[in-house]
Amino acid sequence: MKPLLIDETNSTPQVIFDIKNSHFEIKGCSRPENVRHFFLPIVEWLEGFCTEAPLHVEHFKENPVVFKFKLSYFNSASAKFILDILLLINKIYMSDINTAIDWFYEEGDEDMLDVGTELSEMVDFNFRYIETKM
Repeated sequence: MKPLLIDETNSTPQVIFDIKNSHFEIKGCSRPENVRHFFLPIVEWLEGFCTEAPLHVEHFKENPVVFKFKLSYFNSASAKFILDILLLINKIYMSDINTAIDWFYEEGDEDMLDVGTELSEMVDFNFRYIETKM
């Protein structure tokens, strides 16, 4: 699969989904004007990964697919798509791909930690929570 690379803007996060280099990250602020237009390529890429997951089991046997969420803020419209993304990641996990989610939150940002905790309850595996200075 070709990598998915989306540059960060003032209202959209950077997205790097690269199987070959085992780099999966969403970073920044998410409040796009057209949320569907922004998130649709991400959802479609993950749907493709789900379809191809059996081809990648050996590649990720020793090193898990680690999806890193480094969001400083996201609006309610983005939240729905973030949940869709997490549900697709859950499908990858259920296809025997060694999968993890690192949920980054800024030091003292209890709201972002709480949102991560709530979202983790909607998938079949736990997040790792990483407090950082963004």
